[in-house]
Amino acid sequence: MTDITPFINELTALLGERGLIREPDAMARYVSDWAGDTLGMPLAVARPGNTAEVAEVVKCCYAQGVAMTPQGGHSGLVAGALPAANGQELVISLERLNNVRAIDPVNFTITVDAGCILENVKLAAFDHDCDFPLSLGAQGSCQIGGNIATNAGGLNVLRYGMMRELVLGLEVVLPDGRVWESLNALHKDNRGYDLQQLFLGSEGTLGIVTGAVLKLSPRPNQNRTALLGMPSVQAVTDLYGLARRDCCDLLTAFELIPRRCIELAIEATPELRDPLDSVYPWYVLMEVAATGPVDLGSMLEQLLETGMERELVLDGALASSDTQAAQLWQFRESMLEGQRRRGEHLRTDISVPISAIPDFVRQASEVVMAASPECEIIAYGHVGDGNLHFNILPPMAMANSDKKAHLHDLEEQLFDVLDAFHGSISAEHGIGRTKQAPYLSRLSPIERELVSGVKALFDPKGLMNPGRILPAEK
Repeated sequence: MTDITPFINELTALLGERGLIREPDAMARYVSDWAGDTLGMPLAVARPGNTAEVAEVVKCCYAQGVAMTPQGGHSGLVAGALPAANGQELVISLERLNNVRAIDPVNFTITVDAGCILENVKLAAFDHDCDFPLSLGAQGSCQIGGNIATNAGGLNVLRYGMMRELVLGLEVVLPDGRVWESLNALHKDNRGYDLQQLFLGSEGTLGIVTGAVLKLSPRPNQNRTALLGMPSVQAVTDLYGLARRDCCDLLTAFELIPRRCIELAIEATPELRDPLDSVYPWYVLMEVAATGPVDLGSMLEQLLETGMERELVLDGALASSDTQAAQLWQFRESMLEGQRRRGEHLRTDISVPISAIPDFVRQASEVVMAASPECEIIAYGHVGDGNLHFNILPPMAMANSDKKAHLHDLEEQLFDVLDAFHGSISAEHGIGRTKQAPYLSRLSPIERELVSGVKALFDPKGLMNPGRILPAEK
């Protein structure tokens, strides 16, 4: 657009002064994510207050050929919701769409606006003796729409599945401004193609999710948490296999944590103390939860006794209260802040078959160390779904200007190892802009044709979050 004044005036008339932001200082918080990454400044920030207003904003953009960047809680890690550097994209923030529309504790469903913060949805479910089981470190800021757009996973995937398994119905504003409403609260619906699944993981490239029907579970009335000292990654996966059988579907979390992450957590949160009397190379943070007359304590104690007999577990701490459990989980949360404080580093969210985790960690570590012996490997993640965060901290002495290129080279070598295990370069965070090149290079011609065809069908003008997942049209 050569003259944006008529477009801005139209949006202002539609949304009012509160609903449209243009001042650079006011727009500053809409141009960075959790990691502190920034790309550019948007044309403006639209803050519609309901689905009808979202639809009208999108219609304006469609008519004027203005690119749109849907945005949630700023917790993404692949630059998928950051405005482009050209200053030509309109950020559409869903932060004002934050209502819980309905809860049905008998049907175990909750209907919410896409701008609802995940933690608030969990609290609303809790008030009805239900549980929305998606659990993320960013749950105090991330929004349901972003969780849907990225098919979020988190800590409880091994029991409840990813967001794809937790969504029953959607309301979506399509790229031309039409509203597709499919807010069905049906647990079984086998009528032809499942269109809503196309929007799960689409990263805002096919439309803007404005509402959702989510699946709830009974709220567990008891849980047990343990932090265990382990001799090796192989022992961790062996114990997982044992726990998966002995605890069955009551196992909710099973996290792999290296010793370095315990140290980073203590650095970030000084009030934390070493959880065990001795130091171990690897740790497992696990949790079991249940509703009803199940003796979780005895179940977990029996598992650990067997693990020690088989020399899989070296030591452990069992939480005897919710407060102690929260303290153990604080290690998992604080180690992320500890990494962030180190500045520029490689963040990955790869996945391999669970049984391949030990071999992958070993081979990937050997490759990275051979290429850059002064770097530091931080490999942790969700054992129960094969999702690892194989992160790399560059040498402390390396100039900041050299770190990005160095980490990019290491990532390429890491992904080559991953390919040998038939793994995924993105198990959790999505593709966005950051992982577009390695994603496209691994698509077969047929996959590229199908993916591009879906994008072209929904967004023929290429205005909806262009340049994410697929390249923007020239």
